[in-house]
Amino acid sequence: MAETNSQRARVSKKPRAGRRPAAAEAARIEEIFARLAAANPEPKTELGYKNPFTLLVAVVLSAQATDAGVNKATPALFAHADTPAKMAALGEERVRDLIKTIGLYRAKAKNIVALSRLLIERHGGDVPRTREELTALPGVGRKTANVVLNVAFGEPVIAVDTHIFRVSNRLPLASGKTPEEVEAGLERIVPQKYLLHAHHWLILHGRYVCKARRPECPRCLIADLCRFKAKTI
Repeated sequence: MAETNSQRARVSKKPRAGRRPAAAEAARIEEIFARLAAANPEPKTELGYKNPFTLLVAVVLSAQATDAGVNKATPALFAHADTPAKMAALGEERVRDLIKTIGLYRAKAKNIVALSRLLIERHGGDVPRTREELTALPGVGRKTANVVLNVAFGEPVIAVDTHIFRVSNRLPLASGKTPEEVEAGLERIVPQKYLLHAHHWLILHGRYVCKARRPECPRCLIADLCRFKAKTI
């Protein structure tokens, strides 16, 4: 029997375990997010989508691809199929044709059609609202599941991509050798009032300011709070 929404464990209610930062560090973290929030109070994903299903598909497509590249392909795809039933009916070959400008499009087309069928079989065509159910779908890892939980369902979780991993280690906020370590560290130290949007603030900061090869430190609004030694001038 399928779970009802009331039976599902909500991610937002999971306790945030671990040691809290000292007072001075907590004040620094608070100021970092206060500034990011003031500059962009309601950050949004840059992926185009219509509903939780199309968001899930867009995030699957974005693996090892840019949001801009995904957004060029998805309007035509979603015009044909914006529900699991329509996507499954479209079929793998047609999906491949519509997303062939995106890297790894053959494997992604296979996963998208397969996950669409599983959404119909296991969840009545709805996108599930738990990480465990999401990651059981083909092509859906922890980062993808966290994006869907955060953007589609308003869960205060952080999906650690390459930008967040870099920014969190560079400032630093929560240092870690793996995305999972950084995710756990951020969810422990980010003040609760900022946790819902922290994912987007850090991604956008890493994408447009704290870039990998040459961070744009002169125009960074948190440069004075950053301990990165190799700042650009």
